[in-house]
Amino acid sequence: MEGRGTHSQTLADLLPKAAQAYGSAPAVRYKEDGRWVDRSYLEVLDIVRPLALGLTELGVAKGDRVSILANTRPEWTYWDFAALSIGATVVPIYQTNSPEECGYVLENSDAKVVVVENEEQLAKVREVRERLPVLEHVVLMVGEADDAHSATAISEKGAAVEPARWAELYEAITPADICTFIYTSGTTGPPKGCIISHGNYRAMLDMVNGVNVIEPGDLAYLYLPLAHSFALLIQLGSFDQGTTIAYWEGDPQKILPNLAELKPTYFPSVPRIFEKIYTAASSGMEKAGGLKKAIFDWSLRVGTKMREAERSGRKPSFLLQRQYDFADKQVLSKVRNLFGGQLRLAVSGAAPINPEILRFFNAAGVLVVEGWGMTETSTAATVATPDDFKIGTIGKPFPGCEVKIAEDGEILVRGANVFQGYHKNPEATAETIVDGWLHTGDIGEIDSEGFIKITGRKKDIIITAGGKNITPANLEAEIKQHPLVSQCVVVGDRRPYLVALVTLDPEEASAYAKEHGLPDDPVALASNPDVKASIEAHVEEVNKKFARVEQVKKISILPHDLTQESGELTPTLKVKRAVVAQKHEDAIEGLYAA
Repeated sequence: MEGRGTHSQTLADLLPKAAQAYGSAPAVRYKEDGRWVDRSYLEVLDIVRPLALGLTELGVAKGDRVSILANTRPEWTYWDFAALSIGATVVPIYQTNSPEECGYVLENSDAKVVVVENEEQLAKVREVRERLPVLEHVVLMVGEADDAHSATAISEKGAAVEPARWAELYEAITPADICTFIYTSGTTGPPKGCIISHGNYRAMLDMVNGVNVIEPGDLAYLYLPLAHSFALLIQLGSFDQGTTIAYWEGDPQKILPNLAELKPTYFPSVPRIFEKIYTAASSGMEKAGGLKKAIFDWSLRVGTKMREAERSGRKPSFLLQRQYDFADKQVLSKVRNLFGGQLRLAVSGAAPINPEILRFFNAAGVLVVEGWGMTETSTAATVATPDDFKIGTIGKPFPGCEVKIAEDGEILVRGANVFQGYHKNPEATAETIVDGWLHTGDIGEIDSEGFIKITGRKKDIIITAGGKNITPANLEAEIKQHPLVSQCVVVGDRRPYLVALVTLDPEEASAYAKEHGLPDDPVALASNPDVKASIEAHVEEVNKKFARVEQVKKISILPHDLTQESGELTPTLKVKRAVVAQKHEDAIEGLYAA
């Protein structure tokens, strides 16, 4: 580990140490007026220092809460480091949150200042401002408004302060001081504010450095919300290592074009994006059929053999090499080029991903591994690396992090990265940390080689009327393999058998409608008998892999996909089961009544 990272003591002195170590190396890359622009570590320092001192001029002192309500963009990073460096506690809010949800976090955290991205986010704060007596200042990242400070005004205030004052402030912060409250996105109940110290995140960074997750010279493409701990760790880890973060353009449609333009080497993501790319690549071949499909499938088999040879250190045979060259030219390189062609490693986190998708990308030379953790572990607890991974597992514990399985199968974690507790919620803290062990709520197992596998969520376990315990995640992942299926929620708690609510992928459904001469109407397609028959046939095939009690007996296709706006998905696109079950109660009852 010696020589890797800035060796900062806290997150407060991380940027100053990074600027000292990496100087003119590019820290951030973003699109401005249609072209990609870089800012070096020293330039970022010069942007952050006056913002930090400007916050102190607003009266922000050590321990005060500064909230950030914005999309993932370089300014998010600047304000984060500005607040952290003066000892403020950063409270991130998802840019997709409703005014009501923003109000809850601002009120619960006792935020003194909120930094909002633009007019759209400012409008949310205006709507709830009256019930926030502790909130003193609103700051706009971009633009100007009568009821908010502009970033320029704050920077000018800070520029008038003696720069040496900044060093006094960041050097006074200790590992025991609190750096952030991150509110869980709440798949059940209201969000809880996880209290995370500078020492927690510094320990997490040391663990990341210990297994070379981020390599020197990496370019990481970041579209994940910085309000989520996964994206935050990438930000902090990149600055600790002196690598470059490229920020997305804020438009989901631009993710694939951005990957092609930027050619990143490191891509942290959630399963939904990998699922979409996989569906686009494989469903095209299913439709093409014939020789094209045969070459595609053969190429994947050859790619798998080649990867096995590479990882075992064997030189591929003459025949395998010739086959691979052909397969690579025809199919595999095209899959790699979807990610820009330079990807060293992609990491999938925040939710389980179907191993079939990982095998597909692996064969094409795009290594996607899973990591696992939660906000309560300052982002992560286990990791898979290019040198040590097993598809279908979440890797092994980080060095310095202990993982064990409780008698009921729950995964327990202990380590310096485990959070301090929940803000204003001692009962939940006492339930979650018992005798120094964090109770994660995930169910899993550890194999003979030390790889950990998640088999379900404790809260998601379905207990059928017959008393059988079923974890629906694997079943749902298999059903989602159908090209037309976007989301699948299996239901069956206290019921005689399992049923599933399914939604259609809007893009795939639109293509299907065009192909079959049907109107491009999602509601009509959801009730189309041919669409239903196709998905039911797929579910029948999936059922063969599971015991009778775990099989889905009936499906209902919902007229619309699940969305964050409807409250059915979290900002990292995890399904809120309770919300879905409640909203679609009639559809569920209909399946059991029929």
